[in-house]
Amino acid sequence: MGFLFILIYLAIVFAVIEINVILFRLTGLEHEIARFQVISMLTGTGFTTEESELIIEHPLRRKLGAFLILFGAFSLAVIISAITNLLSDSFFAMEIGYIAAILIVLLLVLKIPALQKNLSKKMKSELVHHYKLADLPVSDVIMTGEDDEICEISIEEDSRYEGKTFKEIIDEQEDIMVLFIKRGDVKIRNEAYKTKIQAGDRAILYGDQKTILDKFSDEIMEQTNAPETDELEL
Repeated sequence: MGFLFILIYLAIVFAVIEINVILFRLTGLEHEIARFQVISMLTGTGFTTEESELIIEHPLRRKLGAFLILFGAFSLAVIISAITNLLSDSFFAMEIGYIAAILIVLLLVLKIPALQKNLSKKMKSELVHHYKLADLPVSDVIMTGEDDEICEISIEEDSRYEGKTFKEIIDEQEDIMVLFIKRGDVKIRNEAYKTKIQAGDRAILYGDQKTILDKFSDEIMEQTNAPETDELEL
């Protein structure tokens, strides 16, 4: 009975991991990053990587992270206790089995694409209505549509845009906004449209994904339409 209890509880742990991976993905985190961070928090490993900042800086992810840390500590105590009492008849395998079954059903339900889409919208709505603008990731604030994009472009020597200004490059009808030009350690914001672009310049653009790709396909360094945009220093 003790071994059965441990197996069932491990199934619960697995279900909790998968459920939280889905929830983290719904907040905009990539699948691989979400899984690694969930396991890291659950086991209390505590890797101090740049990816962990994506959890800390997001209010909903912080709540999920706090649950995982507490659940991980509780799980360790339960498993140690179970191993210690393997020969005891006091295990509640049937009761814990019900909990495992409920979590597995919940996991299967959360894998439904339509439900994931609705939950993702509700999470974004929760962020907007219950948190201050300054507390939200950059992408959750400005990227409100599926076609929205933030990208970084780099101007190399002999670039077709070298010596031109963004006012000359971008038509007024085109849905592209220049957030700033980065020239060495200097960030040019107010004069971003009037400044002549030099080789070595980098610029952060925001706007319609297709329009940006058509206009700057050769210059794009990094692009995203997910909350990992938090890493851009706006």
